[in-house]
Amino acid sequence: MFLLLLSGSMGRSYIVEDAVEGYLSKLCELQAGSITGLLIGQSSTQRDFVVTATRTPQKEESAAAAGNSPDKEWVIEHARQVSRMLPGGLSVLGVFIITDADSKDTLTTVRQLVFAVENLISSEHLWNPADDDVTDCVTLHVNPKTRKTFCRTFDVKDPKSMAKPADWKYQSGVCSSWSMVSCCINVNMLVPLPDNRTGTENMDTSLKEELKVWAHQLESGVCLIDGKKLAEDTELTGGQKRNVRQTYTAQILITPDDQRLTDVVQRCGGSVSVRGAIHSRAYLHSNKPKVKLAEKLLKRDVVSTVATRVQMLLEELLTSEEESKGSSRVKQQTEQFCLPRRIFCPVKASGPVCVCDYEFSDEGLSEVTDRLKEMLDIDAGEEDLDTRQETPAEITERDGAAVPAVETVEALEPKRNNYIGVAMASAVALLATAASMLYLSDV
Repeated sequence: MFLLLLSGSMGRSYIVEDAVEGYLSKLCELQAGSITGLLIGQSSTQRDFVVTATRTPQKEESAAAAGNSPDKEWVIEHARQVSRMLPGGLSVLGVFIITDADSKDTLTTVRQLVFAVENLISSEHLWNPADDDVTDCVTLHVNPKTRKTFCRTFDVKDPKSMAKPADWKYQSGVCSSWSMVSCCINVNMLVPLPDNRTGTENMDTSLKEELKVWAHQLESGVCLIDGKKLAEDTELTGGQKRNVRQTYTAQILITPDDQRLTDVVQRCGGSVSVRGAIHSRAYLHSNKPKVKLAEKLLKRDVVSTVATRVQMLLEELLTSEEESKGSSRVKQQTEQFCLPRRIFCPVKASGPVCVCDYEFSDEGLSEVTDRLKEMLDIDAGEEDLDTRQETPAEITERDGAAVPAVETVEALEPKRNNYIGVAMASAVALLATAASMLYLSDV
Protein backbone atom coordinates (compact mmCIF):
# COMPACT_ATOMS: atom_id res chain seq x y z
CA MET A 1 0.00 0.00 0.00
CA PHE A 2 1.41 3.37 -1.05
CA LEU A 3 0.82 6.74 0.61
CA LEU A 4 0.56 9.56 -1.94
CA LEU A 5 1.80 12.93 -0.74
CA LEU A 6 0.50 16.06 -2.48
CA SER A 7 1.37 19.72 -2.08
CA GLY A 8 0.09 22.87 -3.78
CA SER A 9 -2.72 23.05 -6.33
CA MET A 10 -3.68 19.90 -8.20
CA GLY A 11 -2.48 19.32 -11.75
CA ARG A 12 -3.05 16.34 -14.04
CA SER A 13 -4.76 13.14 -12.94
CA TYR A 14 -3.30 9.69 -13.59
CA ILE A 15 -5.60 6.67 -13.51
CA VAL A 16 -3.30 3.68 -12.96
CA GLU A 17 -3.90 -0.05 -13.47
CA ASP A 18 -3.77 -1.60 -10.00
CA ALA A 19 -1.27 -4.22 -11.22
CA VAL A 20 1.25 -1.36 -11.40
CA GLU A 21 0.93 -0.90 -7.63
CA GLY A 22 1.80 -4.55 -7.09
CA TYR A 23 4.71 -4.31 -9.51
CA LEU A 24 6.20 -1.27 -7.75
CA SER A 25 5.70 -2.96 -4.36
CA LYS A 26 7.76 -5.95 -5.50
CA LEU A 27 10.53 -3.65 -6.70
CA CYS A 28 10.51 -1.91 -3.29
CA GLU A 29 11.20 -5.26 -1.64
CA LEU A 30 14.30 -5.96 -3.74
CA GLN A 31 16.50 -3.62 -1.68
CA ALA A 32 18.67 -3.12 -4.75
CA GLY A 33 19.53 0.52 -4.26
CA SER A 34 18.10 3.02 -6.72
CA ILE A 35 15.72 1.49 -9.30
CA THR A 36 14.47 3.44 -12.31
CA GLY A 37 11.90 2.60 -14.92
CA LEU A 38 9.27 3.79 -17.38
CA LEU A 39 5.54 4.44 -17.06
CA ILE A 40 3.50 3.46 -20.13
CA GLY A 41 -0.02 4.41 -21.11
CA GLN A 42 -2.14 6.98 -22.96
CA SER A 43 -2.52 10.73 -22.52
CA SER A 44 -5.69 12.74 -23.01
CA THR A 45 -6.59 16.36 -22.44
CA GLN A 46 -8.38 15.61 -19.16
CA ARG A 47 -6.33 12.79 -17.65
CA ASP A 48 -3.83 10.06 -18.40
CA PHE A 49 -4.15 6.29 -18.14
CA VAL A 50 -1.17 4.18 -17.01
CA VAL A 51 -1.47 0.54 -18.09
CA THR A 52 1.96 -0.81 -17.13
CA ALA A 53 5.40 0.02 -15.75
CA THR A 54 8.78 -1.53 -16.51
CA ARG A 55 12.09 -1.21 -14.70
CA THR A 56 15.31 -0.27 -16.47
CA PRO A 57 17.26 -3.47 -17.24
CA GLN A 58 20.25 -3.98 -15.00
CA LYS A 59 23.62 -3.10 -16.44
CA GLU A 60 25.98 -5.52 -14.75
CA GLU A 61 29.27 -3.83 -15.55
CA SER A 62 28.19 -0.53 -14.00
CA ALA A 63 26.15 -1.79 -11.07
CA ALA A 64 28.94 -1.54 -8.55
CA ALA A 65 30.31 1.78 -9.76
CA ALA A 66 27.00 3.58 -10.19
CA GLY A 67 25.77 3.14 -6.62
CA ASN A 68 22.50 4.99 -6.14
CA SER A 69 23.02 7.26 -9.13
CA PRO A 70 20.95 6.24 -12.20
CA ASP A 71 22.81 5.75 -15.46
CA LYS A 72 21.03 8.39 -17.58
CA GLU A 73 22.30 7.10 -20.93
CA TRP A 74 21.18 3.57 -20.06
CA VAL A 75 17.72 4.80 -19.05
CA ILE A 76 17.41 6.78 -22.29
CA GLU A 77 18.43 3.83 -24.45
CA HIS A 78 15.90 1.62 -22.65
CA ALA A 79 13.20 4.21 -23.38
CA ARG A 80 14.16 4.27 -27.07
CA GLN A 81 13.85 0.50 -27.33
CA VAL A 82 10.56 0.41 -25.42
CA SER A 83 8.99 3.17 -27.53
CA ARG A 84 9.53 0.95 -30.60
CA MET A 85 7.50 -1.79 -28.92
CA LEU A 86 4.42 0.36 -28.33
CA PRO A 87 1.59 0.38 -30.90
CA GLY A 88 -0.54 3.42 -31.62
CA GLY A 89 -2.18 4.93 -28.55
CA LEU A 90 0.50 3.79 -26.13
CA SER A 91 3.55 5.86 -25.27
CA VAL A 92 6.13 6.44 -22.56
CA LEU A 93 4.32 8.83 -20.22
CA GLY A 94 7.25 9.37 -17.88
CA VAL A 95 9.68 7.78 -15.47
CA PHE A 96 9.66 6.37 -11.96
CA ILE A 97 12.42 6.01 -9.41
CA ILE A 98 12.50 3.91 -6.25
CA THR A 99 14.97 5.31 -3.76
CA ASP A 100 15.13 6.35 -0.12
CA ALA A 101 16.95 9.55 -1.04
CA ASP A 102 15.40 12.87 -0.07
CA SER A 103 12.48 13.91 -2.24
CA LYS A 104 13.99 17.31 -3.09
CA ASP A 105 17.31 15.75 -4.11
CA THR A 106 15.51 13.13 -6.22
CA LEU A 107 13.47 15.80 -7.99
CA THR A 108 16.53 17.03 -9.91
CA THR A 109 17.36 13.49 -11.02
CA VAL A 110 13.88 12.62 -12.30
CA ARG A 111 13.60 15.99 -14.03
CA GLN A 112 16.80 15.30 -15.99
CA LEU A 113 15.64 11.79 -16.84
CA VAL A 114 12.15 12.71 -18.06
CA PHE A 115 13.44 15.55 -20.25
CA ALA A 116 16.19 13.38 -21.75
CA VAL A 117 13.80 10.48 -22.43
CA GLU A 118 11.18 12.64 -24.10
CA ASN A 119 13.72 14.56 -26.19
CA LEU A 120 15.18 11.33 -27.60
CA ILE A 121 11.82 9.71 -28.33
CA SER A 122 10.38 12.82 -29.98
CA SER A 123 13.53 13.23 -32.10
CA GLU A 124 12.72 9.92 -33.82
CA HIS A 125 9.15 10.95 -34.68
CA LEU A 126 8.61 11.61 -38.38
CA TRP A 127 5.33 13.47 -37.90
CA ASN A 128 4.62 17.05 -36.90
CA PRO A 129 3.29 17.65 -33.37
CA ALA A 130 -0.44 18.38 -33.17
CA ASP A 131 -1.95 21.28 -31.25
CA ASP A 132 -3.80 18.88 -28.95
CA ASP A 133 -0.74 16.76 -28.10
CA VAL A 134 -0.16 16.54 -24.35
CA THR A 135 3.30 17.87 -23.45
CA ASP A 136 3.23 17.06 -19.72
CA CYS A 137 5.28 14.03 -18.64
CA VAL A 138 5.01 12.38 -15.25
CA THR A 139 7.66 11.51 -12.67
CA LEU A 140 6.97 9.16 -9.79
CA HIS A 141 9.24 8.88 -6.75
CA VAL A 142 8.59 5.96 -4.39
CA ASN A 143 10.39 5.62 -1.06
CA PRO A 144 10.91 1.84 -0.57
CA LYS A 145 11.03 2.13 3.24
CA THR A 146 8.07 4.40 3.98
CA ARG A 147 6.20 3.65 0.71
CA LYS A 148 5.51 7.36 0.37
CA THR A 149 4.87 8.35 -3.25
CA PHE A 150 5.54 11.73 -4.84
CA CYS A 151 3.89 12.34 -8.23
CA ARG A 152 4.83 15.39 -10.28
CA THR A 153 4.66 16.50 -13.91
CA PHE A 154 6.86 18.64 -16.14
CA ASP A 155 6.01 20.36 -19.41
CA VAL A 156 8.82 18.86 -21.50
CA LYS A 157 8.41 21.47 -24.24
CA ASP A 158 9.33 24.20 -21.77
CA PRO A 159 13.01 23.94 -20.72
CA LYS A 160 12.25 26.13 -17.69
CA SER A 161 9.25 24.08 -16.61
CA MET A 162 8.81 23.67 -12.87
CA ALA A 163 7.42 20.57 -11.17
CA LYS A 164 3.66 20.46 -10.71
CA PRO A 165 1.89 18.08 -8.29
CA ALA A 166 -0.34 15.46 -9.90
CA ASP A 167 -3.00 13.05 -8.71
CA TRP A 168 -2.03 9.35 -8.86
CA LYS A 169 -4.95 6.93 -8.42
CA TYR A 170 -4.86 3.14 -8.65
CA GLN A 171 -7.92 1.50 -10.19
CA SER A 172 -8.82 -2.00 -11.30
CA GLY A 173 -9.74 -2.75 -14.89
CA VAL A 174 -7.88 0.12 -16.54
CA CYS A 175 -6.66 -2.34 -19.23
CA SER A 176 -10.05 -3.96 -19.80
CA SER A 177 -12.16 -1.45 -21.72
CA TRP A 178 -10.21 -0.14 -24.70
CA SER A 179 -11.22 0.20 -28.33
CA MET A 180 -8.89 -0.87 -31.15
CA VAL A 181 -8.68 0.48 -34.70
CA SER A 182 -6.55 -1.48 -37.17
CA CYS A 183 -5.65 -1.60 -40.83
CA CYS A 184 -3.41 -3.41 -43.29
CA ILE A 185 -1.33 -1.27 -45.61
CA ASN A 186 0.85 -1.98 -48.63
CA VAL A 187 4.09 -0.02 -48.84
CA ASN A 188 6.13 0.43 -52.00
CA MET A 189 8.89 2.99 -51.68
CA LEU A 190 11.79 3.71 -54.04
CA VAL A 191 14.58 5.89 -52.68
CA PRO A 192 17.59 7.11 -54.71
CA LEU A 193 21.01 7.01 -53.04
CA PRO A 194 23.85 9.54 -53.45
CA ASP A 195 26.27 9.03 -56.33
CA ASN A 196 29.06 6.47 -55.72
CA ARG A 197 27.83 5.92 -52.16
CA THR A 198 25.54 3.06 -51.18
CA GLY A 199 26.71 2.64 -47.59
CA THR A 200 24.36 2.16 -44.67
CA GLU A 201 24.79 5.71 -43.36
CA ASN A 202 23.70 7.16 -46.71
CA MET A 203 20.73 4.82 -46.83
CA ASP A 204 19.74 6.00 -43.35
CA THR A 205 19.67 9.66 -44.36
CA SER A 206 17.93 9.07 -47.70
CA LEU A 207 15.29 6.74 -46.26
CA LYS A 208 14.50 9.10 -43.41
CA GLU A 209 13.87 11.96 -45.81
CA GLU A 210 11.62 9.81 -48.00
CA LEU A 211 9.75 8.52 -44.94
CA LYS A 212 9.07 12.12 -43.92
CA VAL A 213 7.52 12.78 -47.34
CA TRP A 214 5.41 9.66 -46.97
CA ALA A 215 4.39 10.59 -43.42
CA HIS A 216 3.17 13.97 -44.66
CA GLN A 217 1.10 12.31 -47.40
CA LEU A 218 -0.34 9.84 -44.92
CA GLU A 219 -1.17 12.59 -42.42
CA SER A 220 -3.30 14.40 -45.00
CA GLY A 221 -5.04 11.21 -46.16
CA VAL A 222 -8.72 10.43 -45.68
CA CYS A 223 -9.46 7.84 -42.99
CA LEU A 224 -12.49 5.57 -43.29
CA ILE A 225 -13.60 3.61 -40.22
CA ASP A 226 -15.66 0.52 -40.96
CA GLY A 227 -16.03 1.87 -44.49
CA LYS A 228 -17.43 5.26 -43.43
CA LYS A 229 -16.01 8.78 -43.32
CA LEU A 230 -17.03 10.04 -39.90
CA ALA A 231 -16.91 13.58 -38.58
CA GLU A 232 -13.87 14.29 -36.42
CA ASP A 233 -15.91 15.04 -33.30
CA THR A 234 -17.96 11.83 -33.59
CA GLU A 235 -17.58 9.45 -30.66
CA LEU A 236 -15.94 6.26 -31.86
CA THR A 237 -18.12 4.15 -29.56
CA GLY A 238 -21.32 6.03 -30.41
CA GLY A 239 -24.29 3.66 -30.39
CA GLN A 240 -22.16 0.83 -28.99
CA LYS A 241 -22.53 -0.87 -25.64
CA ARG A 242 -20.21 0.41 -22.94
CA ASN A 243 -17.57 -1.83 -21.34
CA VAL A 244 -17.63 -4.15 -24.34
CA ARG A 245 -14.45 -4.76 -26.29
CA GLN A 246 -14.71 -2.84 -29.55
CA THR A 247 -12.64 -3.37 -32.69
CA TYR A 248 -12.80 -1.34 -35.88
CA THR A 249 -11.17 -1.70 -39.29
CA ALA A 250 -9.89 1.31 -41.19
CA GLN A 251 -8.74 2.45 -44.60
CA ILE A 252 -6.49 5.42 -45.29
CA LEU A 253 -7.00 6.96 -48.73
CA ILE A 254 -4.19 9.21 -49.87
CA THR A 255 -5.24 12.02 -52.17
CA PRO A 256 -2.83 13.58 -54.70
CA ASP A 257 -1.10 16.73 -53.52
CA ASP A 258 -2.37 20.00 -54.92
CA GLN A 259 1.18 20.80 -55.93
CA ARG A 260 2.82 17.81 -57.57
CA LEU A 261 6.52 17.36 -57.14
CA THR A 262 8.43 18.66 -60.11
CA ASP A 263 10.70 16.29 -61.96
CA VAL A 264 14.16 16.25 -60.43
CA VAL A 265 17.36 15.27 -62.21
CA GLN A 266 20.15 14.19 -59.93
CA ARG A 267 23.20 11.98 -60.06
CA CYS A 268 22.46 8.59 -58.48
CA GLY A 269 24.72 5.85 -57.17
CA GLY A 270 22.00 3.31 -56.44
CA SER A 271 18.54 2.94 -54.99
CA VAL A 272 16.71 1.32 -52.11
CA SER A 273 13.29 -0.23 -52.53
CA VAL A 274 11.11 -0.89 -49.47
CA ARG A 275 7.92 -2.79 -50.13
CA GLY A 276 5.46 -5.13 -48.52
CA ALA A 277 2.36 -5.32 -46.32
CA ILE A 278 2.25 -4.28 -42.66
CA HIS A 279 -0.37 -4.48 -39.92
CA SER A 280 -1.05 -1.33 -37.94
CA ARG A 281 -3.27 -0.68 -34.94
CA ALA A 282 -4.12 1.94 -32.34
CA TYR A 283 -5.71 1.61 -28.91
CA LEU A 284 -8.06 4.15 -27.36
CA HIS A 285 -9.37 4.27 -23.83
CA SER A 286 -13.15 4.02 -23.62
CA ASN A 287 -13.53 7.48 -22.05
CA LYS A 288 -15.55 8.69 -25.06
CA PRO A 289 -12.74 8.58 -27.67
CA LYS A 290 -13.29 10.74 -30.75
CA VAL A 291 -12.71 9.79 -34.38
CA LYS A 292 -10.10 12.53 -34.70
CA LEU A 293 -7.94 10.87 -32.03
CA ALA A 294 -8.35 7.40 -33.54
CA GLU A 295 -7.26 8.68 -36.95
CA LYS A 296 -4.23 10.51 -35.55
CA LEU A 297 -3.00 7.56 -33.50
CA LEU A 298 -3.49 5.03 -36.30
CA LYS A 299 -1.64 7.15 -38.87
CA ARG A 300 1.23 7.69 -36.47
CA ASP A 301 1.48 3.96 -35.84
CA VAL A 302 1.67 3.25 -39.58
CA VAL A 303 4.58 5.66 -39.94
CA SER A 304 6.26 4.48 -36.74
CA THR A 305 6.16 0.75 -37.48
CA VAL A 306 7.60 1.17 -41.00
CA ALA A 307 10.32 3.56 -39.79
CA THR A 308 11.18 1.25 -36.87
CA ARG A 309 11.66 -1.77 -39.12
CA VAL A 310 13.80 0.14 -41.59
CA GLN A 311 15.92 1.51 -38.75
CA MET A 312 16.33 -1.93 -37.18
CA LEU A 313 17.51 -3.38 -40.48
CA LEU A 314 19.96 -0.51 -41.02
CA GLU A 315 21.37 -1.10 -37.55
CA GLU A 316 21.85 -4.77 -38.41
CA LEU A 317 23.56 -3.88 -41.69
CA LEU A 318 25.81 -1.35 -39.97
CA THR A 319 26.87 -3.99 -37.46
CA SER A 320 27.55 -6.44 -40.30
CA GLU A 321 29.62 -3.84 -42.14
CA GLU A 322 31.77 -3.28 -39.06
CA GLU A 323 32.27 -7.02 -38.57
CA SER A 324 33.10 -7.67 -42.23
CA LYS A 325 35.67 -4.88 -42.63
CA GLY A 326 38.76 -6.25 -44.31
CA SER A 327 36.95 -9.33 -45.61
CA SER A 328 36.88 -10.28 -49.28
CA ARG A 329 33.09 -10.40 -49.47
CA VAL A 330 31.88 -9.64 -52.98
CA LYS A 331 29.12 -7.02 -53.08
CA GLN A 332 26.19 -8.08 -55.21
CA GLN A 333 24.65 -5.91 -57.90
CA THR A 334 21.28 -6.32 -56.18
CA GLU A 335 20.78 -7.46 -52.58
CA GLN A 336 17.57 -8.31 -50.76
CA PHE A 337 16.99 -8.16 -47.04
CA CYS A 338 13.92 -9.20 -45.06
CA LEU A 339 12.47 -6.57 -42.78
CA PRO A 340 11.27 -7.98 -39.43
CA ARG A 341 7.63 -8.87 -38.94
CA ARG A 342 5.46 -7.49 -36.16
CA ILE A 343 4.28 -9.74 -33.33
CA PHE A 344 1.86 -8.70 -30.59
CA CYS A 345 1.61 -9.67 -26.92
CA PRO A 346 -1.13 -8.67 -24.45
CA VAL A 347 -0.13 -6.51 -21.49
CA LYS A 348 -2.59 -8.47 -19.39
CA ALA A 349 -4.07 -11.85 -20.31
CA SER A 350 -7.62 -10.59 -19.72
CA GLY A 351 -7.30 -7.28 -21.54
CA PRO A 352 -7.23 -6.21 -25.19
CA VAL A 353 -4.23 -3.85 -24.91
CA CYS A 354 -1.08 -5.26 -26.51
CA VAL A 355 2.55 -4.31 -26.92
CA CYS A 356 4.63 -5.59 -29.84
CA ASP A 357 8.06 -6.76 -30.93
CA TYR A 358 9.77 -7.38 -34.25
CA GLU A 359 11.08 -10.77 -35.34
CA PHE A 360 13.78 -11.14 -37.99
CA SER A 361 13.63 -14.16 -40.30
CA ASP A 362 16.56 -15.86 -38.55
CA GLU A 363 14.99 -15.52 -35.09
CA GLY A 364 12.58 -17.69 -33.15
CA LEU A 365 9.67 -16.85 -30.86
CA SER A 366 11.82 -17.55 -27.83
CA GLU A 367 13.92 -14.51 -28.70
CA VAL A 368 10.76 -12.41 -28.85
CA THR A 369 9.69 -13.54 -25.38
CA ASP A 370 13.20 -12.87 -24.09
CA ARG A 371 13.05 -9.27 -25.35
CA LEU A 372 9.59 -8.78 -23.88
CA LYS A 373 11.00 -9.84 -20.52
CA GLU A 374 14.15 -7.74 -20.79
CA MET A 375 12.58 -4.55 -22.15
CA LEU A 376 9.06 -4.61 -20.69
CA ASP A 377 9.42 -7.10 -17.81
CA ILE A 378 6.53 -9.14 -19.24
CA ASP A 379 6.51 -12.88 -18.56
CA ALA A 380 5.03 -14.22 -21.78
CA GLY A 381 5.05 -17.69 -23.26
CA GLU A 382 5.22 -18.39 -26.98
CA GLU A 383 1.55 -19.38 -26.86
CA ASP A 384 0.69 -15.83 -25.68
CA LEU A 385 2.08 -14.22 -28.83
CA ASP A 386 -0.14 -13.13 -31.72
CA THR A 387 1.78 -14.06 -34.86
CA ARG A 388 -1.24 -14.07 -37.20
CA GLN A 389 -1.21 -10.44 -38.33
CA GLU A 390 1.80 -10.57 -40.64
CA THR A 391 3.41 -13.23 -42.81
CA PRO A 392 7.21 -13.58 -42.59
CA ALA A 393 9.06 -12.04 -45.54
CA GLU A 394 10.66 -14.28 -48.13
CA ILE A 395 13.63 -13.70 -50.40
CA THR A 396 12.83 -14.33 -54.07
CA GLU A 397 15.05 -14.50 -57.12
CA ARG A 398 12.80 -12.18 -59.07
CA ASP A 399 11.16 -8.99 -57.93
CA GLY A 400 7.51 -9.59 -57.15
CA ALA A 401 4.84 -7.14 -56.09
CA ALA A 402 3.40 -9.62 -53.61
CA VAL A 403 6.59 -10.14 -51.62
CA PRO A 404 5.91 -8.84 -48.09
CA ALA A 405 8.28 -6.49 -46.28
CA VAL A 406 11.43 -6.90 -48.35
CA GLU A 407 14.10 -4.28 -48.84
CA THR A 408 16.08 -4.36 -52.07
CA VAL A 409 19.32 -2.43 -52.45
CA GLU A 410 20.35 -1.90 -56.05
CA ALA A 411 24.00 -0.94 -56.50
CA LEU A 412 24.42 0.67 -59.89
CA GLU A 413 27.72 0.75 -61.75
CA PRO A 414 29.51 3.85 -60.34
CA LYS A 415 31.51 4.51 -63.51
CA ARG A 416 28.39 5.34 -65.48
CA ASN A 417 26.51 8.60 -65.32
CA ASN A 418 23.31 7.44 -63.68
CA TYR A 419 20.49 9.96 -63.45
CA ILE A 420 17.06 9.83 -61.95
CA GLY A 421 14.71 12.32 -63.54
CA VAL A 422 11.05 11.50 -63.85
CA ALA A 423 11.71 8.49 -61.63
CA MET A 424 11.87 10.78 -58.59
CA ALA A 425 8.33 11.98 -59.14
CA SER A 426 7.04 8.55 -60.14
CA ALA A 427 8.53 6.94 -57.02
CA VAL A 428 6.44 9.23 -54.84
CA ALA A 429 3.37 8.51 -56.94
CA LEU A 430 4.00 4.78 -56.66
CA LEU A 431 4.21 5.08 -52.88
CA ALA A 432 0.99 7.06 -52.77
CA THR A 433 -0.76 4.45 -54.93
CA ALA A 434 0.52 1.55 -52.84
CA ALA A 435 -0.33 3.25 -49.57
CA SER A 436 -3.90 3.72 -50.76
CA MET A 437 -4.33 -0.04 -51.19
CA LEU A 438 -5.65 -0.79 -47.74
CA TYR A 439 -7.61 -3.90 -46.91
CA LEU A 440 -10.03 -4.64 -44.12
CA SER A 441 -8.61 -7.15 -41.63
CA ASP A 442 -10.54 -9.18 -39.10
CA VAL A 443 -8.91 -8.93 -35.69
